[in-house]
Amino acid sequence: MAHASAPSQRMLRTGELIRHALASVIQRGETGDPEVDKLAPTITEVQLSPDLKIATAFVRSLIIGKEKQALDVLNKNRKYIRGLLAPKLDMKYMPEIRFRIDTALDYAVKIDALLQKPEVQQDLKKP
Repeated sequence: MAHASAPSQRMLRTGELIRHALASVIQRGETGDPEVDKLAPTITEVQLSPDLKIATAFVRSLIIGKEKQALDVLNKNRKYIRGLLAPKLDMKYMPEIRFRIDTALDYAVKIDALLQKPEVQQDLKKP
């Protein structure tokens, strides 16, 4: 049996299908909300709950510093967006969509900056 915290192949595949459909809806301006178009959100990943009932979509804005606004406008339109996705995806049950800010890139930048510090470099060079 798979480890409880590791997503199943089905969860990963479904998440990627939802991410692709979401990206398409946003890119084509199908939400009908000019704020969504203006904030240029991008969906970096979609994670599904094990029962496939909740899809958490991780969002970044192509406009630096506008993540919170992009998140707010997507959450305001999430029921409508879910309705747009349903016919695009051949699923028995369309999961509830929750948007979250993607902080993975920020974390990677922070770790990279730490690794560049002289005192850390010194420690890394020790035999």
